Amino acid sequence: MEWFKKTKGGPLPQQKKEIPNGLWTKCESCGEIIYVKELEKALWVCHSCNFHFRIKSKDYIELLLDEGVLEEFDRELVSTDPLKFKDSKKYPDRIRDSRNKTGLNDAVTAGIGKIDGKEISFAVMDFGFIGGSMGSVVGEKIARAIERSLERKIPLVIVSCSGGARMQEGILSLMQMAKTSALLALLYEANIPFISVLTNPTTAGVMASYASLGDVVIAEPKALLGFAGPRVIQQTISQELPPGFQSSEFFLEHGFLDKVVERKNLKKTISLLLDYLTPQGS
Repeated sequence: MEWFKKTKGGPLPQQKKEIPNGLWTKCESCGEIIYVKELEKALWVCHSCNFHFRIKSKDYIELLLDEGVLEEFDRELVSTDPLKFKDSKKYPDRIRDSRNKTGLNDAVTAGIGKIDGKEISFAVMDFGFIGGSMGSVVGEKIARAIERSLERKIPLVIVSCSGGARMQEGILSLMQMAKTSALLALLYEANIPFISVLTNPTTAGVMASYASLGDVVIAEPKALLGFAGPRVIQQTISQELPPGFQSSEFFLEHGFLDKVVERKNLKKTISLLLDYLTPQGS
């Protein structure tokens, strides 16, 4: 039987080509396989279904602020371990790992920047740092961002992305709600505008503490928004929940949001709002 013998000088079997990691990614919404470089050019928005991928805080700084420049304040603030908390790992170890992974000291970056030449007090959250959770440092940095807005009489813009209050700091995390909301009340009394930008996700303690308290509240498309998860809500009210009830679009339809804005239009929209809300010459 010569049928299965390899012929000398015949064609070599084709080798399978490996695709390098990181060149392609899958859309979480529609499952489309997308070339990463094209996704970057599109500001991390799926060309097929318009799903907005989660991006880092530094990406929002580059997207929204003139020349991508932020004069950062309070970078040195770092969480301690007041409760000596330990779950699957010690809280200080979790903080250290997040600092190494993100290059940030905590889940929010705050400072002074400009949007189309208009000076603002700016803060932006990063989900990569323990789920963008709010502990004492996040609450303090947000509070100081509000105070800078009051002192300089300049508008406040906060971009939120968070799973809520940080359980590792217990009641100290929840106390941030009173501090930030009280300062925002002073900002309102001073007629200084606060524009809140909600991204995917913005939930729980952060939503209640400051993200939902803007003079104008806008959100990226299809962002997950709310206070508690759907299972908790359904168990509490013992009713079936409508589909998509925690999306930006549902919130807009029911009056919780002022506008759903695509990422490519965020800077222009915020700039226009600043023009509308800030008296000429102030």
